[in-house]
Amino acid sequence: MKILIADDEPLARSRLQSLLGALNGWQVIGEAANGRQVLERVQQHQPDVVLLDIRMPGMDGMEAAEHLNKLPNPPAIIFTTAYDQYALQAFKNHAVDYLLKPIKQQQLEQALQAATQLTRAQLQSLAQLQQEQETSPLHISARVQSGVRLVPISEVLYFLAEHKYVTVCYQAGEVLIEEPLKSLEQKFADQFIRIHRNALVAKQFIAGLRKDKEGRVFLQLRHGDHQLEVSRRHLPQVRELLRSLSAAGD
Repeated sequence: MKILIADDEPLARSRLQSLLGALNGWQVIGEAANGRQVLERVQQHQPDVVLLDIRMPGMDGMEAAEHLNKLPNPPAIIFTTAYDQYALQAFKNHAVDYLLKPIKQQQLEQALQAATQLTRAQLQSLAQLQQEQETSPLHISARVQSGVRLVPISEVLYFLAEHKYVTVCYQAGEVLIEEPLKSLEQKFADQFIRIHRNALVAKQFIAGLRKDKEGRVFLQLRHGDHQLEVSRRHLPQVRELLRSLSAAGD
């Protein structure tokens, strides 16, 4: 069985290497120091299990787990953490498998024998736990032919719902995801504003409003020539945002 070790601390990775070396039937096929590396290594080496540290710089373990589960054959995940008792209780409530640092060999062996892929319910629980900690993902992930593509949230112009898919328009192109618009709105409430029942737009890229001959109102963005209509229902909220942005710039 192949294992990937993910931890931003070299000493922690070395300790896990030593513990796993004393167990039969497990092979360490690689290491990662952050969430982006985790996704790259998993797609490259196809491990059976990822020992995934929660707190890593940039993309943390919880966000990495969400992206990993979009792979065609995702690995089993065991979180490793130095969290306090309050946070550990939250993990227990969400039924997510974890190992508390410093990790002991017997606990590691038991966890590996019981390791399974995360369920949809567990992923939803992790997303809820992130919101409780007032953190939000740094990336959107989309299934593509080569595996999973990461799009930095800072580059996303808007989300547009069409049928069962949502188009993610970002500065370098577009991808399709299956996550509901309502879920995206909850995750990124501080960064995006709803302008229509089918559209969320990044606040940082809004430049202004324009009206056509029929009286319809469209949003002007700072990048590209995008035609995004603002519904009457959401127009007051958009105008209020523009006033606040203008006041902040004065």
